[in-house]
Amino acid sequence: MIHGLLWFPLLLTFLLLTALGWLERRRQNLFREWAEGSELSKLDDSGAALVKDGKLLWSAFEAGSFQEQGVFEIKKLELIELMALTSGEAPLTEESQGRCRLRLIGNNQEMDVPFSDAERARHWMDQLMSKARCDL
Repeated sequence: MIHGLLWFPLLLTFLLLTALGWLERRRQNLFREWAEGSELSKLDDSGAALVKDGKLLWSAFEAGSFQEQGVFEIKKLELIELMALTSGEAPLTEESQGRCRLRLIGNNQEMDVPFSDAERARHWMDQLMSKARCDL
């Protein structure tokens, strides 16, 4: 009897990990469908983003689907800033890592796209600015 009680938490842990893995696989499959045909895409803890047809779209995964959070036309992009995610208007330094956001400025509007990784955000900055220059 005592041996069964010792194995019971392991069984519950296994079931929990299996369910979480299934949910993550479902999220990734939905992302593949959503991002099909895009030029640039990302999926992380902060949400999903893609560049398609000259527009940057970003979404959050809610209730089993991707809910659109915003759209920005790349042709109208004037400036991109790498900002801290939670500390107001503080720009990130080159050494900074972790969660951040890209502030897109252009056409008299500002929009923020969240990222879980500053290195990936820097890569996106370069890609978006090169696309904005090509579209001009």
